[in-house]
Amino acid sequence: MALKPTIYKTSLEISDIDRGYYETHHLTVACHPSETIERMMLRILIFALNADDRLEFGIDIGDTDEPALWKKDLTGAIDLWIEIGQPDEKSILRACGRAKNVIVYSYGRATAPWWGNISRVTDRAKNFIAYEISAKSAEALASLAERTMKLHCVINEGDISFGNDTVETSIPVLNLLKPQ
Repeated sequence: MALKPTIYKTSLEISDIDRGYYETHHLTVACHPSETIERMMLRILIFALNADDRLEFGIDIGDTDEPALWKKDLTGAIDLWIEIGQPDEKSILRACGRAKNVIVYSYGRATAPWWGNISRVTDRAKNFIAYEISAKSAEALASLAERTMKLHCVINEGDISFGNDTVETSIPVLNLLKPQ
């Protein structure tokens, strides 16, 4: 008998001062049995960072035809394809061919070796950008996880503050294409 995903309900208040985006989204997020809480919470954070009325969660786990998140235009063309983790070069190039823009958010200790192997893809994929979120930040996000959550995210001058009513954490996101 296959294990079923755990369902999380989230009220996510987003104040993205950099983009002038202020909305509250009510999300239902399924955490697949093979997915960690860190990764599930990263999907919520990344939703906030790229929030738009047309941004949706993809099937993602176990389906290479859908990303973690994506945004389609009114014709069904893919405007934005977002992956989480360390996809291989072939997957990135396939996504770049299907979408107007592709973003990868890598997290954890495997980012440096992955980026060392994958950085050459930037020469061939002009619509690709990669970011790193530290393992420490992913752990801090995981500590916020509850079956029913009320979260907020404030983005101001590139600084990201994420939390709930009792805990607030700063989340640095490093652009891998631009050395800091």
